[in-house]
Amino acid sequence: AAEAAREAAETLKAPRPLVIAVTVLTSLDNDDLGAIGQQGPAADQVLRLARLTQDCGLDGVVCSPQETAGVRAACGPDFKLVVPGIRPSLSLSNDQKRTSSPSEAVSAGADYLVIGRPITKAPDPAAAARAMAAALGGS
Repeated sequence: AAEAAREAAETLKAPRPLVIAVTVLTSLDNDDLGAIGQQGPAADQVLRLARLTQDCGLDGVVCSPQETAGVRAACGPDFKLVVPGIRPSLSLSNDQKRTSSPSEAVSAGADYLVIGRPITKAPDPAAAARAMAAALGGS
């Protein structure tokens, strides 16, 4: 099956998918990590896991916006950063504990933003999506 997929991708000239690892969930904070036996702050764990991911040859990681700048500095511009926990400034954080605004995440070096409930749970999801795009200079 893997060989057939490679052949199909070559025939279609399709780029290979990115392989991305998850670091520390944005719903966890330092207290949560301590409760499950992890030593040190979330930022240290994220950076350790990002470096390990890069050493293993993967394309990038999922990390909170609070660790994005540190991972970008440590892993360089080609390492992809997928960043959940994106909330507009007036939005509730829900179960997310390590969040930031879209513009802050992009400024810190995010490549891809994961924006869920601020759009899907908005009274007008289309308007919420447009507002997020406009805040980032898109249309």
